[in-house]
Amino acid sequence: MKRELPLMVTAVIGLFMILSFFVPHQWVSVPADFLQQCAIILVAFGYVLGGANALRVNLDSVSKRQSGWFYKLVLVISLVATVVIGAIEGEGFLNPGMKSKWLYENIYSPMSATMFALLAFFIASAAFRAFRIRTVEAGLLAAAALIVMLGRVPLTNAMTMWLPEAFRLQTMQEWIMEFPQNAAKRAILIGAALGVMATGLRVILGIERSYLSGEE
Repeated sequence: MKRELPLMVTAVIGLFMILSFFVPHQWVSVPADFLQQCAIILVAFGYVLGGANALRVNLDSVSKRQSGWFYKLVLVISLVATVVIGAIEGEGFLNPGMKSKWLYENIYSPMSATMFALLAFFIASAAFRAFRIRTVEAGLLAAAALIVMLGRVPLTNAMTMWLPEAFRLQTMQEWIMEFPQNAAKRAILIGAALGVMATGLRVILGIERSYLSGEE
């Protein structure tokens, strides 16, 4: 019963939420909205649990002076300070002039921008490895990437302005982004949606049990 009850509750709620998309009646929509609000509350508690776990793990590393303990200490101090300041300032903690707003705009945002700027070097390295032309598909990928990159640069785009419009870099890169790129992106999204549906059905039918203490 310890396993069967959670499986039954999951199946019933999952089927009910699916039903709410097809039955626009208040007997279905109202309980569905209530369940969604309950899910939001559970997610909020999950954030609290995640923060507590982050404090526990990092404080343990700091107390044992493990490798990189100083950075983990900075993480703990920043986490505690941000939560305390936000709790003291209340609901308007993101209003102009608030300390939380200042922390977000002058510390978090610049650090986030710095991290994303560093990712550019990793992307360049990954692109170099991906564009090694060893097959016909890799050659097509490299050619399309080169056309798109050059077509978005004003200087190289101006160098092809004397050509017929169909052969200009800007025209070719717009065609690549509009048709082949969109077709591939939609195919990937359809595949991902089918995967989500399959996983949801496995959970509802009780085939997927990894959320029950890791049981398969």
